[in-house]
Amino acid sequence: MTGFVFLGITYGLYMHQLGFNFWYPTLMALTIFGGSIEFVIANALLKAFNPWLTLTLTLIINSRHFFYGLSMLEKYKNTGLKKLYLIFGLCDETFSINFATVLPDDLKEKKYYFYVTLLNHFYWVFGAFVGGIAGSFISFQIKGIDFVLVALFIVLFMSQFMVKAQRSSSLMGLFVGLVSLLIFGSQFFLPIAMLLMVLLFWFEYKKEGPAHDGTE
Repeated sequence: MTGFVFLGITYGLYMHQLGFNFWYPTLMALTIFGGSIEFVIANALLKAFNPWLTLTLTLIINSRHFFYGLSMLEKYKNTGLKKLYLIFGLCDETFSINFATVLPDDLKEKKYYFYVTLLNHFYWVFGAFVGGIAGSFISFQIKGIDFVLVALFIVLFMSQFMVKAQRSSSLMGLFVGLVSLLIFGSQFFLPIAMLLMVLLFWFEYKKEGPAHDGTE
């Protein structure tokens, strides 16, 4: 909650500094719910109308959600109409919680997945609303506010890197990402880097074989 609300407030303030009132960040947070792409679209609204460029940017930046979806196929199975909302609300934080949490036997996992998604969505929209309102009371420019999302991902990377068992995958991701950026440029490196990482992890899995503790 604290993470989402803080980032939402930052987004609302950022939108206000671009000249939009509080309705814009609130409605965009409610209907897009894409995190980093919402910061990009905020800038796109100030430029000439180019829906195809916006669509392409959205597909590239949020291409990681494709891999999230593949990972959640089994968990979101047999969720009925709730699956539509679960797909829409599958952001970075919701994926991390719903994928990694081990639930007790007396807790219904389908309801848990739904309410985690709903609450995270609400926190983001509420934060954007508060930030949009608060922006009208701030008369000075806050420099560097658009960097907050980058800072969040740096912190997430460092938290994974500090876990000894995760260092090899973290370093692999960093290396592949940097090489892809140098070769393919900032516009196309993200989906290419993610595909390469999936292939590398798959080869590593095939080389080591499944775990011998009864799980795969």
